[in-house]
Amino acid sequence: MATTEIRAEPLSIGEVAERTGLSVHALRFYEREGLLIGPVQRTAGGRRRYAPADVDWLLICVKLRESGMPLTDLKRFAELVRQGAGNEAERLHLLDTHQRRVEAQIQALEECRSVIAWKVGVYAEHLARGEAAGLWDPTARGEAEGEGAE
Repeated sequence: MATTEIRAEPLSIGEVAERTGLSVHALRFYEREGLLIGPVQRTAGGRRRYAPADVDWLLICVKLRESGMPLTDLKRFAELVRQGAGNEAERLHLLDTHQRRVEAQIQALEECRSVIAWKVGVYAEHLARGEAAGLWDPTARGEAEGEGAE
């Protein structure tokens, strides 16, 4: 049984931008800053040609950046991956630290969401009863700045 090798065609910078959501400018920045795990191939005319593995890596980078990973940490992570085997414990430490930071952010957002939901309920209840006048009235001092016993 013969096997057919499937060879993925290299992608232009525009195609990679479209697939990753990064701008062409951002892709050049990532390359310049050493955030990629391998060199970007070039055509004879100097145009960048990305491999599917480059896109996979960039998609991970996008999520790490969107979740607040500092560029210095992302750069270090890319450095470690480029170095190859033997530094997995340091990679794990970087990712674990970031995960804990993200979980703390999620917890803080959950608390914010809870306060917002409570305030939405207060306003909805007051409006439904026709008693919304005076909510957060700066001239009324007293119980919760004019909100009564919310």
